[in-house]
Amino acid sequence: MATQVPLRKQPVQQRSAKRVEQMLEACAALIDELGYDGVTTTLIAERAGVAVGSLYQFFPDKRAVVQALTKRHLDHFTEQIEERLDWANLEHWWHGVDTIIDIYVEMYRTIPGFGRVRFGDVIDLRFIEDGRDNNTVISEQIAHVVAGNNDIPVESLFKQITVACDIGDAILALAFRRKLFDEEDMIAEAKQVVRAYLAGQLMYQEKD
Repeated sequence: MATQVPLRKQPVQQRSAKRVEQMLEACAALIDELGYDGVTTTLIAERAGVAVGSLYQFFPDKRAVVQALTKRHLDHFTEQIEERLDWANLEHWWHGVDTIIDIYVEMYRTIPGFGRVRFGDVIDLRFIEDGRDNNTVISEQIAHVVAGNNDIPVESLFKQITVACDIGDAILALAFRRKLFDEEDMIAEAKQVVRAYLAGQLMYQEKD
């Protein structure tokens, strides 16, 4: 379920698509170097090796470029969940929790620009989509992936996945954003706490 990228026009030719990709990669590298506030459309165009006018053909401003970058992050996140979770042979549901957290951490450590802007919440809590906060969009994406692969209604998963995402993100923030504690300790803590929450939810549903 790919998210809609905020382009002024969609690149039709392969050459145009490659230029847009170059702009997004340049933007990501500059964000790592300068932070969101230090990046300008001129710098993005220069780093991408394109004219500023070419950038404006596709994006109205810097915010739109970064928004497209964060939507690409979200698509990569959900695609990785689809590819790396062997739903048919998953030994236990908590291994799925561990894999999703591992994917997030891996992106934080390896994807250019992700550590600075993640899914856009650093810039605006409603950055991915107007009218809905970022965590809601992310949770919905995960719920659709999990539900679609397990023949479960999305509605029955959405609340639990939303809470689990918020819990996991808050714990990981203590290491990756606030840098208060060791990263590996907080990764293990996030997995343990999210597992415990979801196990409690499963027990509650079984009693019902």
